[in-house]
Amino acid sequence: MFMILLFGCGDEEAAETKPPLVKVQQVTAADVKSEETYSGTVKGRYQTNLAFQVGGQIMSRNVDVGSFVRAGDVLMTINPRDVVQQSNQAEAQVSSSKAQLDLAASELARYKELFKANAIAASVLDQYQTNYNAASAAYENALAAAAQSQNALEYTNLIADSSGVISSIAVESGQVVSAGQTVATLVQTSELEVVVDIPENKITDIQIDMPVNVSFWALPDKVEGYVREIAPMADSAARTFTVKIALPSPPNNMQLGMTASVSLSTGTNSSVNATILPLSAIYQTNDKPQVWIVKDGKVTLKSVVVKDFENNNVMVYGLNTNDVVVTAGVHKLRDGQSVRVE
Repeated sequence: MFMILLFGCGDEEAAETKPPLVKVQQVTAADVKSEETYSGTVKGRYQTNLAFQVGGQIMSRNVDVGSFVRAGDVLMTINPRDVVQQSNQAEAQVSSSKAQLDLAASELARYKELFKANAIAASVLDQYQTNYNAASAAYENALAAAAQSQNALEYTNLIADSSGVISSIAVESGQVVSAGQTVATLVQTSELEVVVDIPENKITDIQIDMPVNVSFWALPDKVEGYVREIAPMADSAARTFTVKIALPSPPNNMQLGMTASVSLSTGTNSSVNATILPLSAIYQTNDKPQVWIVKDGKVTLKSVVVKDFENNNVMVYGLNTNDVVVTAGVHKLRDGQSVRVE
């Protein structure tokens, strides 16, 4: 009887020293792929605010919103009457300055002959030389003013600098505008892109040149694109970042203003990607979420960042591909403890 009791105690000690059996989940490349879909709008990469370089009253408007224009087309004209008067005034100033220059030149030539004959002092010749130099400068200034006035006459026509679509018009015929005032907006259709707004809690997942998939509500085509530009600051009201998606091979029927769906996959073999785990895998101490990682038969704690909850699952950041995570019984483990994997 005594021997039997001893044998039973030995079995209990062996059972106590046997590593516990744990349920685990291995992080795979498929687990760390977190795909987000955002709604976007097709816009032109290049957009120009058009304005007259001179002020005046608009006489004609040759385009409407949505009109397609080609480079060199006249979009609007303003009344050239005042500009013509300024041009005429500048031409008259050129004639006056030319007459003064001719007079100064003839006087200078005559006094040079008198100086050679020792009939006048050098100071007198210097005075007429100065008069000639001043008349020459005044003539050059008048020529420049006349050229500027001629340019202003050409500026009474608002000409499209590139082909595209008129997306907005801010004035009407008969309205008086000032130089530099925006009267229309031209969107170049040679290169279109999709613009999306990303929430500030997701912007860290977006990187320049990241590949994306783009589909269109009105088109059957699905094309590939990449992130071309990320706004450096969030919108002050919406608190979203504007992200521009370039489309190397856009659909043939894609048009400005179309609605697009942009799918961004942030999955790579990196520790910054999202992993879906059972809620029971989270081991939290002092408001710091952690998980148990099994490596070489032992468990160690690893900090993670909880991003979202869904049913009994949790999305976390901070794990690497091939990490083995304990998914049950996490509160019974201790750091460095040996375990058996189920």
